Amino acid sequence: MNNIIREITNEQLRNDIPTFRAGDTLTVHVKVVEGTRERIQLFEGVVIKRRGTGISETFTVRKISYGVGVERTFPLHSPKIDKIEVKRRGKVRRAKLYYLRTYAVKRLVLKKFVK
Repeated sequence: MNNIIREITNEQLRNDIPTFRAGDTLTVHVKVVEGTRERIQLFEGVVIKRRGTGISETFTVRKISYGVGVERTFPLHSPKIDKIEVKRRGKVRRAKLYYLRTYAVKRLVLKKFVK
C-alpha cells in the first residue's frame, strides 16, 4: 500500500523548481482561470517561510501592494504554478521571517547574498 502511494506522489512531484530559501525574492507565475480564459498572474515578493516535505511542501511569499502587506501561500508542486524565478538571494539568519510583518515598508530591505 505504501509503495502505491509513494509511486503516485513521485509522479506528481515537479523537477523544474529552482532552489530557494527564506529571504529570497521570487517571482511566481500563477495560472489564473477567469471564466473560459486562462492567464498568467505574477506575484513577486520575499519568501518568509517554507514548510513540509514531498508533495505537501508549501512556501509563503510576502509583498507590499499599495502600502498593504499581502501574503500568499503556494503549494510547491501545484500544477497551477507555471514557473518560479529567483530574482535575488537574501542573506538572513532565520528559517521563518515572521518579523517582516511588523517592519515598516522602508526597512524591508534585506541584505544581498554574495557568493
